[in-house]
Amino acid sequence: MATEKGGGCMPEQAHPAGDGVAVASRIQQLLLPKTPPACRWGCIGVMNRMATALGGDYFDFISMPDGREMVFIGDVTGHDIQSSVVMSLVYGFLHHCALTVDNPLSMVSQLNRFLVRFADHGVELDHHFSSTLFLGIIDPASLRMEYVNAGHVPPRVLRRNSLHRLASTSPPVGFFAEAEVTTGFFGFEREDRLLLYTDGILDASNGTETFGAERLDAFLKTTAGSYIRFMDELAAALRDFGAGDPPDDDCSAIVIDIREPGTGA
Repeated sequence: MATEKGGGCMPEQAHPAGDGVAVASRIQQLLLPKTPPACRWGCIGVMNRMATALGGDYFDFISMPDGREMVFIGDVTGHDIQSSVVMSLVYGFLHHCALTVDNPLSMVSQLNRFLVRFADHGVELDHHFSSTLFLGIIDPASLRMEYVNAGHVPPRVLRRNSLHRLASTSPPVGFFAEAEVTTGFFGFEREDRLLLYTDGILDASNGTETFGAERLDAFLKTTAGSYIRFMDELAAALRDFGAGDPPDDDCSAIVIDIREPGTGA
């Protein structure tokens, strides 16, 4: 099967900022992937819009040494500079952890302890060292995903006309020193569509109401076509709804169209 790779990224937003914030914003953008990975078992598209020059949304894809593909998406508590600092800590820790740890439960448990230690340094800042996080590792050969959902908005899997929601399996990271973290599993089938996103999409407001889960579910069920077109149409749906531009909260999303079992990238 021909290898495909997705696009659908929304353009970076221009924001008035001092030189220090501008440089920090550029560094943060360097952390986030510019394009999704190419893989034989699926096609991937991404969307990312920051509310300000710096934000707390983060996501990435990491190819594991054994050929499995790791995907994560998260949202740090707060906004602006403080959330971008914590986002960078989380992002770097997960990349380092992926070099030696091979399962989501251990990764998320270690990240939780890491953030709690930082929070202990200053009580007045402790609430900033927390984040929701969805972290999954997909085996291309079996299309089976092992995941931890640490208080993140539930990803959706569209299978024909049915929606499956991947609910929380643990509290957000950074809140509890001894958090109870459990693992979930999901077996994909050919032509499934997986949507991961941050709560900025659900909370997008037109001044009267929010976009909400029901609109997102209806959009997911009724929007066919390629993964690239899906992301373009999601952005258009938010604009047509009357959501702000730039948004009031960071908005990020990943769509993965499952094609068939393969051998990785």
